[in-house]
Formats: sequence, structure tokens, C-alpha cells
Amino acid sequence: MTFEEIKKKVSQYTVGIAGCGGLGSNCAAMLVRSGVTKLIIADFDVIQKSNLNRQFFFYDQIDKPKADTLKKNLLMIDPHAQIESHVIRLDREKIELLFAPCDVIVEAFDLAENKQMLIETVLDIFPEKPLVCASGLGGLDDADQMRVVRNGNLIVVGDFLESVSEKNPPMAPKVTIAAALQANEVLRLLLCEV
Repeated sequence: MTFEEIKKKVSQYTVGIAGCGGLGSNCAAMLVRSGVTKLIIADFDVIQKSNLNRQFFFYDQIDKPKADTLKKNLLMIDPHAQIESHVIRLDREKIELLFAPCDVIVEAFDLAENKQMLIETVLDIFPEKPLVCASGLGGLDDADQMRVVRNGNLIVVGDFLESVSEKNPPMAPKVTIAAALQANEVLRLLLCEV
């Protein structure tokens, strides 16, 4: 399959991304670069200087909402992309409302409790929709241990070892590897017609 054939096929689908930080912003950029033109992105947070070490944002965007700013950055990659951005904190009701039209959903949250809430909600409300998650992204060790685990419609990428903490912060290389693995899984699903 040529790149043009891939772009034509994946452009037919809609991908939802819950969280626009290190995972979500980088995954979204890779998807748009690969031909995905329909995205629904959501994040309640604003860009902080400390985010610039691993997120697809720039110094002059500090203090701006992540979701709306990511949309602007993605449109610089493909000005014809159809991107819905939502500056909101996701909960069960909002997940159901926003991600209903999506063919695949990407979990890109920082906090374990938010990850769990999204996973439980999607598996309950949208069991037929593939959900691509991440786990174990702290520090720089074990980047060579990054892998993909598939269990039906639940797909998890990461090293499954290194939790994020103050002494084991999320760093650009490992976070970007995880985001790339997530984007790759989304593309595989779309090319197999979900």
C-alpha cells in the first residue's frame, strides 16, 4: 500500500484523543502527518513551561489551553484537517457525548485514576470501539522494553515498569516512543478497517 493509499483510507475515520499532553499532542501530530484528518481532542489544562520538555507546544504558547492550541498546531501540519477541540475535564457523561462518533479512542492521561475512569467508561459504553492506552513512561530507563499488549479492543503500550514520579519524571524520549506506538496502533486498526 502506498502512502497516498494509506492517507486516503485513514482519512475516512475519526479518532478521539483524551488528553493533549505528552502522549496526546505527539500522537495527534503523528496521526495528522500520516493522513488522519478527523480528530476529536479534549483536555482541560493549560500549557506550562514544564510541559515543553515533552509536549508538542512552544514557548509562546505557555498559559494557553492545550486542546485549542494543539488544534492550531495540527492545522499547521494539515490546514484541511477537521479537528474538534474541547477545553473540558472529561467525565463519564462527556466521554459518551464527545467520543460517540469516534472509530478509535486514545487514552493520553497523566494520572492513574483518570486512566482508569476512561478505560472503565469506554469498555462499558463503547465496548466495540478500540481503546489505545499507555502505561509506564517514567524516566529514561527501559526505553528498549517498550512494547504493545493487545487484549481484544483494549491495547496498552509502555514498559509497564517505570511509573512517573518526582524522581522519575516523564521525559521526551520515552513519552514520544509511547505516543508513536499509540499512533502506530491507531493506524493499524484503521487500515484493518477497525
